[in-house]
Amino acid sequence: MAGLYLEQFEVGAVIRHTLTKSVTESDNMLFSVMTLNPQPLHIDFDFAAKSEWGRPLVNSLFTLGLMIGISVHDTTLGTTIGNLGMTNTEFPHPVFHGDTIRCETEIKSVRESRSRSDRGIVEFEHRAFNQDGVLVARCTRQAMMLKTRQA
Repeated sequence: MAGLYLEQFEVGAVIRHTLTKSVTESDNMLFSVMTLNPQPLHIDFDFAAKSEWGRPLVNSLFTLGLMIGISVHDTTLGTTIGNLGMTNTEFPHPVFHGDTIRCETEIKSVRESRSRSDRGIVEFEHRAFNQDGVLVARCTRQAMMLKTRQA
């Protein structure tokens, strides 16, 4: 698997993920409908046109999921036991249809589990930027990670 094991994470390291995605109208509509979110800023073009934004906003929870999803291949693919939590989630600038999102992840802390010797906890700060380099999302995530398997 491409994910890293606990011992491979270094505090302060910044991983610039190569995977990017242009967000489409379909992404936003499907996500909003699938999550039963009727917010007209996301799904009603007429309503959104009359808002201060002048067009639909991409659902912020889609943006959060995309940001973390982009990070998976380089960080946790096959080596995570599970997410423990997300804190300090911010959306400082809106995402619109057609924006291309790129992400980076900074390793904030790494520690071994106090109760299980085969794992530990990594704290990530994920950051997402649009095609103009504007920060559109940030969150701190804690994940339970496997240690390298011993022979």
